[in-house]
Amino acid sequence: MPAVKRLMADYPEVKIEISIDQRFVDLVAERNDASVEKDMIAVKIGPEMRMVVAGSEGYFERHPRPVTPHDLTQHNCINLRLPTLGGLYAWEFEQDGRPINVRVTGQFICNDVAMIVDAALDGQGVACLPCDHLDPLVKEGRLIQVLADWCPSFPGYHLYYPSRRLASPAFTLLVDALRYR
Repeated sequence: MPAVKRLMADYPEVKIEISIDQRFVDLVAERNDASVEKDMIAVKIGPEMRMVVAGSEGYFERHPRPVTPHDLTQHNCINLRLPTLGGLYAWEFEQDGRPINVRVTGQFICNDVAMIVDAALDGQGVACLPCDHLDPLVKEGRLIQVLADWCPSFPGYHLYYPSRRLASPAFTLLVDALRYR
């Protein structure tokens, strides 16, 4: 993260710990500076994103490419388990402004994005992840994207922090460094 690297170079006394997790937590209770609550301030820290559905060439040699999201019910889909909710991510699509959620099944379920990417690369099934994880592999030809017309964009990553809590100068510097412009 170039913004964090610059911040650390400019302010060597500032210590930064970033925890990235696919679970919902009360970060304030866990003594973190940022979380999602009803009185939160949201700061955009990245561009709009979209989900990408992709599989390997080897997988699609053995299975027909899905044409609609409902075709995924006939595929071996690599599922993402959401740790705090205990459930599986329902794959989200859209057509003509109408949302469509598809609960997919498959042989492999994981709560680690890197393992899901590896499984897709190994031809174990179809993955659905944010574009920042799969776009480079699609561009390199290592994965084949499907259902692109069904995958809408969404606001992207945000940093949330409580409005009721006085932010430290170091945290204010971090927010300014991460803010997406």
